[in-house]
Amino acid sequence: MQWERLLSLKRQGDTHKRLRKEQDETRLGFEVDYDRIIFSPYFRSLQDKTQVIPLSKTDFVHTRLTHSLEVSVVGRSLGRLAGSQVLGNHPYLSEVHGYRFNDFGAIVAAAALAHDIGNPPFGHSGEQAIGAFFSHGPGRKYQDALTEKEYEDLLRFEGNAHGFRLLTASREGIPGGLRLSYATLGAFMKYPKESLPRRPIRHIAAKKYGFFQSDTGSFEEVAGELGLLELGKGPDRFFCRHPLTYLVEAADDICYTIIDFEDGINLGLIPEDFALEYLIKLVSEGINTEKYRAIPSMQDRLGYLRAIAINSLVRDAVRVFMENEEAILKGEFPMALLDQSRYKAQISDIIDLSVERIYKSPEVVEKEVAGYAILSDILEVVTGALVRQLEGGGSAYDGLILQLLPETIRLGEARTVYDKLLQACSYVASLSDGAAVHLHNKITGKQL
Repeated sequence: MQWERLLSLKRQGDTHKRLRKEQDETRLGFEVDYDRIIFSPYFRSLQDKTQVIPLSKTDFVHTRLTHSLEVSVVGRSLGRLAGSQVLGNHPYLSEVHGYRFNDFGAIVAAAALAHDIGNPPFGHSGEQAIGAFFSHGPGRKYQDALTEKEYEDLLRFEGNAHGFRLLTASREGIPGGLRLSYATLGAFMKYPKESLPRRPIRHIAAKKYGFFQSDTGSFEEVAGELGLLELGKGPDRFFCRHPLTYLVEAADDICYTIIDFEDGINLGLIPEDFALEYLIKLVSEGINTEKYRAIPSMQDRLGYLRAIAINSLVRDAVRVFMENEEAILKGEFPMALLDQSRYKAQISDIIDLSVERIYKSPEVVEKEVAGYAILSDILEVVTGALVRQLEGGGSAYDGLILQLLPETIRLGEARTVYDKLLQACSYVASLSDGAAVHLHNKITGKQL
């Protein structure tokens, strides 16, 4: 792959080239991407979506929105640090094309800002709840109306694929969705493959899938413009990642490893004594022990450790990225950057403790169980109403349900059962945690 193609400023629908040297330095195209994402309604809904604790009443706990902002900040640092070294290795990018190290930071920051934009309510259990509706719930009845790949999209509903749909799907009068640069869309796509075949492939780009069948055309257009390499053969074909995707992923991995751990300590789920014990090797080169002991507040002490730990992981991730730049450009780097981190053992220990003490805590499990029931009930009435609308039938109740849905769905151009079911899933996945609870109370008659 070639950096000059990977850094494409092109947007869907463009009829002319966008050259970096012709960009307005006060408002670069990659910075426009960031602005469009942050002002979108999809991003706004993240303020009430689960990061660790569903429907938490504690102000301190991170939501998907605060998590996404923090990942974006870390991603910007990763991009700038890596970008300055990439330009040193490939001076023609600056001398001929006009790219600057800040461009790398802006692309990674924008893609990182959007990395969770397609996630359903109630955390990762929301994805599983949507899949369970079609595999073991009322949604099974639609299987015969779908192709194998269409049904797989729903069985393994994927927040990354939904995010790509939100960012790129055209609506009447709004072609190309948010019309982000192809560089940012490429960096956003962690898993550039379709839902089938579902076979064990060791390359991280094929760990999950990244676009729905309905969005195949949009994906292929982006991949073609960027020059993403095709990997695998025949039915096992998938694409390699955009190199900057590795930095987006690293930013996410760093934040949820360190900051979820910090949340767990602040919530009392993990003793504070564990903080220094588990972070000491990450912070050993930067910590001032006298300063640390002199900080009276637990939250401030944790904040001090967090900042040093994140800085250590950022610099190490950039080291791994640059040492493997050539392999990454050839599509031959099959793992996440932190998998080759010198701190891999410490990261693994922190994640294991977080799983035991936080992600499997009674508060989390109880609310995830409730989330399954809530999303299944909503999907049952919404899919039923939309499919019967398509078939020209429907009850008076279906008509009332349709009135609750956004106008873009009621008046959308969905022509197949698959389109209608994907509309329903997208609607449910775009709900915030609170909105899902509120809607469920309405349709079950628990609240007027």
